[in-house]
Amino acid sequence: MARSKSTDDDGFSLVEVMIATLVLSIGLMAVAQLFAISTKGNTSARANTFTVLLAEQKMEQLRALIWGFDTVGLPVSDFTTDTTNVGTLAGCTSSGTGAGTGLSPSPSGTLSQNTDGWVDYLDVNGCDLGGGGTAPQGTTYIRRWSVEPLPTNPNNTLILQVLVTKRTNRGDADAGNVARLPEEARLMSVKTRKSK
Repeated sequence: MARSKSTDDDGFSLVEVMIATLVLSIGLMAVAQLFAISTKGNTSARANTFTVLLAEQKMEQLRALIWGFDTVGLPVSDFTTDTTNVGTLAGCTSSGTGAGTGLSPSPSGTLSQNTDGWVDYLDVNGCDLGGGGTAPQGTTYIRRWSVEPLPTNPNNTLILQVLVTKRTNRGDADAGNVARLPEEARLMSVKTRKSK
């Protein structure tokens, strides 16, 4: 008896293999795009976290300065601490410039330009490179801050702001109210006089 050959046992046709390869290729391209997006997102998140850490470090330094009343009720203020020297991160050496501005009111525009006494420069690891009007060699981060008396209570309340950026030229972001760009940090806080 002769057996008939079944068409189901012939395997895949060239067209079926091409379609399967196309579907697999599209799937692999989608996975590659997701991997690229994920990597970019992780890099951006790391940069944001580090600039926020650097901004918080400066804000904590400013908030720790004396701004209160003595035992008889007279105002006591720190206008002499070198605010360009925060202390150091692990593995860093300190290089403060000795600009003793403390909680003195900052000149206008300290968030939009490098103003001696209200700016410090940090390397890629966040180590202090000092202050001054010009960024030294090796600067990766620029940290600017302002100390402004609250207009409605200037003798007892200060508005503190800190901006950390990687850019030396921020374009229009430095105009007017100074905008925060991606991968930058800008913190604001209010400090009021407290009794000792």
